[in-house]
Amino acid sequence: MYHKGPLFPTRAGLAYDLPVCSDRLIIMLYGSKRETYRQVFLDSWRAYQEGRPLEGVQTRIVAVILRHPEYHALLSDASHGLEQDFPPEQGRSNPYMHLSLHIGLEEMLALGQPAGIVDLFDSARRKLGETGAEHLFVDCLGEMMWQAQRAGRAPELTALLPCVRRGLGLPEMAG
Repeated sequence: MYHKGPLFPTRAGLAYDLPVCSDRLIIMLYGSKRETYRQVFLDSWRAYQEGRPLEGVQTRIVAVILRHPEYHALLSDASHGLEQDFPPEQGRSNPYMHLSLHIGLEEMLALGQPAGIVDLFDSARRKLGETGAEHLFVDCLGEMMWQAQRAGRAPELTALLPCVRRGLGLPEMAG
């Protein structure tokens, strides 16, 4: 099991009370270099482990990391976590990308964007459970990002909900 505890216990619960952030915000604050971007995750995890108060985006980052114990050792070893490569041909996903997709999903749900995402997430959660629903959305976000990168264009958010609907075996929406 990847996660501990529900991501969205209620619409007024913890996840919706977290500060809204995104990769854009992290990159804007910390830069787009791989090491600088990763350092945000490492610093957030270290602050949590040391019992220091979390600031801003660190709250959301740590909430996602806590649901991913499989990444705790990597994030606890800053030198290894900062430099390690995660080539797809080794069959491992990039933990920083994976965590970022979860953060992006939380932001989209908190904002209710794209339209219909909250209701579709609720449907997915009823059918698949919290973890299954979250990972279906994260997988679709990852696919959306991969397609955009491959095509050399910005990601098309309009592809997210149809991907999730297909994953749930639901019919395409008209119009």
